[in-house]
Amino acid sequence: MEEFEKKAIDDVVVEIVNLSRATFKEATEFKKILNEDLEKKFKKVVVDISQCEFMDSTFLGVLVYAQKRISTQGGEIKLVEPASVFQTLLEKTSTLRIFDTHKSVDGAVKSFSKQFVNASKVSLTL
Repeated sequence: MEEFEKKAIDDVVVEIVNLSRATFKEATEFKKILNEDLEKKFKKVVVDISQCEFMDSTFLGVLVYAQKRISTQGGEIKLVEPASVFQTLLEKTSTLRIFDTHKSVDGAVKSFSKQFVNASKVSLTL
């Protein structure tokens, strides 16, 4: 199994992290992958970190960097939540608060269309 997999679901890019430990050793490669997505102007990206039991600050920093960069292009990165122990740790450090997190890839992908529907409703009422 590859460390990183890419899928496309409609207009959403899904980056799957197949690592139980996401560390500085893998962070450089993953940053390149996310930069490619940003260079291709993808605005809807889901990063599935559900298999991660541990993530060091370097790898987490790549996610934060990519989120900031994509938001300047009008896009967003959504995360599929990691294992419960790891999730609790990240919530305590408040790092995940900058991300919209979901329990599944399907939920994260569908949330993009809900945003569009909500935005359409707002513009219709103005």
